[in-house]
Amino acid sequence: MNPMAILLPVAQAAPASPGMGTFLLPIALIAVMYFLMIRPQMKRQKEHKAMLEKISKGDEVLTNGGIAGVVTDIGDNFITVEVADNVRIRVQKGAIGNVLPKGTLKSAA
Repeated sequence: MNPMAILLPVAQAAPASPGMGTFLLPIALIAVMYFLMIRPQMKRQKEHKAMLEKISKGDEVLTNGGIAGVVTDIGDNFITVEVADNVRIRVQKGAIGNVLPKGTLKSAA
């Protein structure tokens, strides 16, 4: 028996060297992740930051924890929210989830 006859099928079954097609799939997956996950999150962060910059005294806000109140004081990092008559709490600016339309809290009471 010829030893080359045994080794020849094994050599032919060896994989070819990686080409451009091998790297195309990871690049496509990264592009899909960017457009479906990263870009929308960056857009939401930018909108939230713009909302926080527009907050002024007298605005009705809703925190991420579900506390609703009226803004009475604004600092660099904290906002004072009046949740009831003479009941004020200080929350971080980032904890403000939404600015409610004027009159929302009075209509809910």
